[in-house]
Amino acid sequence: MTKHRIAIDVGGTFTDLVALNERSGKILNIKVPSTPREPEKAVIKAFQEFLERTNNTEKSIIIHATTIATNALLGQLNLELPKTALITTKGFRDVIEIGRQRRHELYNLFVQKPRTLIPRRLRFEVEERIGSNGEILTALNKNQLKILMKQLEKEKVRSVAVALLFSYINQKHEHEIGKTLKKSLPGICVSLSSEISPEYREYERTSTAVVNAVLMPIVSSYLDDLERKIKELRVEAPLCVMQSDGGITTKNIVSKKPVSIVESGPAAGVIASAFYGRLLGIDNVVCFDMGGTTAKAGAMKDATPEIVSEYEVAGEVHSGRIVKGSGYPVRYPFIDLAECSAGGGTIAWVDEGKALRVGPISAGAEPGPACYGKGGKQPTVTDANVVLGRLNPRYMLGGKMEIYPKLSEKAILKEICRKIQLELAETAAGIIKITNSTMAKILRIVSVERGHDPRDFVLMCFGGAGPMHGCALAEDLEIKRMIVPRDPGFFSAYGLLAADFRNDIARAIMKLIDEVEVKKLETIFQKLELQGAALLKKQRITMAKMHFIRRVDLRYFGQSYELTVSTSKPFTEEVLHHTVESFHKRHKAVYGYAVKNEPVELVNVKLVAVGVVGKPKLEEQPLHGEKPSRKAIIAERKVFFEQDNSYVKTSIYKRESLKAGNVIEGPAVVEQYDATTVIYPDWMASVDRFGNIVLSMENGGD
Repeated sequence: MTKHRIAIDVGGTFTDLVALNERSGKILNIKVPSTPREPEKAVIKAFQEFLERTNNTEKSIIIHATTIATNALLGQLNLELPKTALITTKGFRDVIEIGRQRRHELYNLFVQKPRTLIPRRLRFEVEERIGSNGEILTALNKNQLKILMKQLEKEKVRSVAVALLFSYINQKHEHEIGKTLKKSLPGICVSLSSEISPEYREYERTSTAVVNAVLMPIVSSYLDDLERKIKELRVEAPLCVMQSDGGITTKNIVSKKPVSIVESGPAAGVIASAFYGRLLGIDNVVCFDMGGTTAKAGAMKDATPEIVSEYEVAGEVHSGRIVKGSGYPVRYPFIDLAECSAGGGTIAWVDEGKALRVGPISAGAEPGPACYGKGGKQPTVTDANVVLGRLNPRYMLGGKMEIYPKLSEKAILKEICRKIQLELAETAAGIIKITNSTMAKILRIVSVERGHDPRDFVLMCFGGAGPMHGCALAEDLEIKRMIVPRDPGFFSAYGLLAADFRNDIARAIMKLIDEVEVKKLETIFQKLELQGAALLKKQRITMAKMHFIRRVDLRYFGQSYELTVSTSKPFTEEVLHHTVESFHKRHKAVYGYAVKNEPVELVNVKLVAVGVVGKPKLEEQPLHGEKPSRKAIIAERKVFFEQDNSYVKTSIYKRESLKAGNVIEGPAVVEQYDATTVIYPDWMASVDRFGNIVLSMENGGD
């Protein structure tokens, strides 16, 4: 019987389901409108359509990417934060409120910090004390703990975070509190900082445990409900979830550690880009994902996504950057991404100074852009593309979704043109220019600001709206080559199919390199590998498919922040020396200098336990001639291009009719079920053997 591996990516506007036939390698794509207030409804609707279109199939695994964790912290309706308590060492109940000496608006005298996730009356202290070397200075007061259990029961708390001083070195007291909580209050969610983030930095570790505790009831309920509804459809397969670090894990693990999926959705697109980069032999890739609500960018050097160890969730975004101090710090591996509020549904408006603005507010899936005819009255980026002739009103979702261009014109004329006295086409072009400028900033953040020259990279362009804007962004950054994958609107979901299982484990060390005993460190690494192997076994990974990556966090003595470098196995004096040399090189690459005579401190040892999953095999097409067939050109229409500052008669191609080897000269538009690719003048596009569109500038492409 045929087995399918199923990926489901929930976006702000559309929910995508991609089913991979594991025998034939063929892929089935399904796209349905998202239901933001109840995201599981769209998931089930996509599943129902899949079941209607297939017969007698088994499902080997279901992989899900979701934004529910982020949405809950941002205050989305129907996602009320549960009553959560914090238990901490006596004298430290206000750590999460004091935080760091950071002001996210430096010159605002009335700046407000993000609301505290746990009010002071639900932050409790216990008598206990562990020293900086892990020694027990004051035993845990068991009588006080019993009284505390009664208080928590009286308050009807649903979740509890436990963050004790120096518990990252000695977990004894936190584990005792955890056992007492589960015994005294059955069914309560418990988040121990020593399990969630066993690293030093009191505020960040406490904040991570608190965020995890707040999300546990929401995420676990959502996943339980989704799993139940899928089983009601008679679909029996393990449910897995994409994590922020680009790996997948089981539903049960995510339910206990929901802090790991805060950036679940965006990570999938980066993993898909890395997979395609390796497949096509491209080492350096900048990926650009533009959907209905946001645009995201990431960079890969040597086909490996960049990972950061800390992130601020639910923070404010300014020019693509999370503003430090505006959100809740989380110490967990995240794929390094930049994001901005620029999607197809982003609303254009006129400010008090009569200036045209775009974003950050989005029309979302409900009511959506004006042209959707669902009641939206505000003009959006999608409406501007309709007016400029780039979107075919008769071919949205392969003709399944009707578009009303007159509503786009009406919205732009009423809300913008009449207020700033501009012509319709000029206004629509202005909306696109502003949007492109905003998105070019996030591409610079992940390339130029990370020390990379974007001219040395290939732009991987995807998302439902990404290929429409790719050429303009490539020209802005002087990128000469761009790739639009075969199904750009489903590309992030493809990343779910290409992702491996991943478990990150850390152990705090806090010793100078001269004090490190390599044999003891090797023993620690071996224990971490056993722990990682146990996790992978629970995820049904065989020993042959297990892969372990060793890493260490190093810094110059006295520095506040460390750098992560890889190390090898077994850990010997020679390996230690090479690891320190790698640290010096990385420090110079990141900060511009290295001081080899300064003492180096080992902060953490880390292990990445990877369960390797079989990758999708893309169908290769036989090469055809350069000239596309006649049936590939489905129409001609006038499309506005900035270079000409006017509408140009443009050939419209149907992507499904293009063959490997075909070449198209710009200007041109390529339409397909899930996206539209706009090929600018001076650009040339060719179809490779996998069906990808490879675009290059005629005056310098390679």
